[in-house]
Amino acid sequence: MASEESYLTRDGEAALRRELKQLVETRRPALARKLKDAVAQGDLKENADYHDAKEQLGFVEGRVQHIESVLRKAIIVDDAGVSDEVRVGSTVVIQEVGTDENEEYRIVGSAEANPRQRKISQKSPIGSALLGKQVGKKVSVATPDGEIKFKIVEIR
Repeated sequence: MASEESYLTRDGEAALRRELKQLVETRRPALARKLKDAVAQGDLKENADYHDAKEQLGFVEGRVQHIESVLRKAIIVDDAGVSDEVRVGSTVVIQEVGTDENEEYRIVGSAEANPRQRKISQKSPIGSALLGKQVGKKVSVATPDGEIKFKIVEIR
């Protein structure tokens, strides 16, 4: 199976490295101590502390493995300079055709996408429609509610 390209901005890489450090240096050891203390209580079958610590430690281990995999495979995108076309790392101001309201998004890799923070994946419908386009261009995006057209107002 071929591996898909995964992009990370420098900010996204730094955030994942911070999270990984916190998980490995703080969260994992704390949960290991909690698990050890729970085991010392005996009778693991009905020990809620043991089951809770074991479940949380499993989540942390899964997250650590996921972050390490993302960092190992990621193509790091430099945010250096403004481009005349939308690319991963660009901040794009768009306007839905027929409205006067601007929306601003940062195009990022899937691993750091967070729509609440206005960071959208280059693989999302809007993100993929914007890639490679210039200011003034109009793009169409298929949504469950039908096609939406946007005009690119600014790229930074």
